[in-house]
Amino acid sequence: MRRVYLDACVVIYLIENSVPFSEKTRQFLARNSDAHLCVSPLVRMEVMLKPLRDSATTLACDYEDFLAAQHWFAIALHHGCDEFWTNDDRLNKAAGVMAVNIFSA
Repeated sequence: MRRVYLDACVVIYLIENSVPFSEKTRQFLARNSDAHLCVSPLVRMEVMLKPLRDSATTLACDYEDFLAAQHWFAIALHHGCDEFWTNDDRLNKAAGVMAVNIFSA
């Protein structure tokens, strides 16, 4: 089983239906349906900033529902994550061999 740590941008693409990012992200996820998705409190903090700031309670609930269904870790490497999915070139570089750019893969 592959453990995959999701960057906040990937979660945002999945939940907020932003064109064309959401569709590309869903297609990538469908091609990688064997992946065991993992998040952390940091991801939760990042994705909840906008909905809480804008008092968007439906969006906040959508995020909470999605995050509740994932596996929670504090440190992805410590818990054996094999990949780090992102669309952020800076994070791709920082994650090294774990990095998977979901739009380049």
